Formats: sequence, structure tokens, C-alpha cells
Amino acid sequence: MHFQANDNNEGSAVEDLVKTLYFGNLPWSVTSDDLTRAVSQYAEVIAARIATDRETGRSRGFGFVEVPADKAQEVIDALNGADWEGRELTVNEARPRENRAPASRRY
Repeated sequence: MHFQANDNNEGSAVEDLVKTLYFGNLPWSVTSDDLTRAVSQYAEVIAARIATDRETGRSRGFGFVEVPADKAQEVIDALNGADWEGRELTVNEARPRENRAPASRRY
């Protein structure tokens, strides 16, 4: 493995070895275990999670999977555009979460 020097002390060597992939347009019935099984055909799965609605606990139709960085593109190539229960998956490298202002509550 090649480790790149990090002069600004941001991030870590571990972050350079792991990529988080975004999986969009997932069927509502897909679980984290289902996602793990699908991706594990192409790469070791470090972690997988489905985004859920805070109030109902139901799937929001997308999720994230962490894989070794050197296998991320292979997973993207294999699964982006693939059909899962009639839905065409969108798979790409996850972007960092944007800082958002808290949602206002109206009563």
C-alpha cells in the first residue's frame, strides 16, 4: 500500500484507504444487510447503512457503503445503472455532507 504524506494534518491514512459510496434509487424494501450482500460480490464491505426517516423509521430510498478505496471504482462500474427490483441504481462516490441550517419548526 502507498501512503501519501499529509502535511496539513487533516484526515488520516485510514480515510485514504476507505471510500464511502452513495447508493441512490434503492427499493424501499432494501436493508443494510441486502446492500452488504450485493456489494460484497465486488469488494469487502466495511460498513453499510440505509438512510431512514427520523419519524417513521422507513427507508428514504438511498444508502451508503464503505469499501476499500482500491475497490471503489470496481463497485461503481458494476452497480451504477444496475436494475434492483425494477429500479435503476445510482452509485457514485459520496460527497461530504454540506453544513445545513437547522430546519425551522412551525407550530
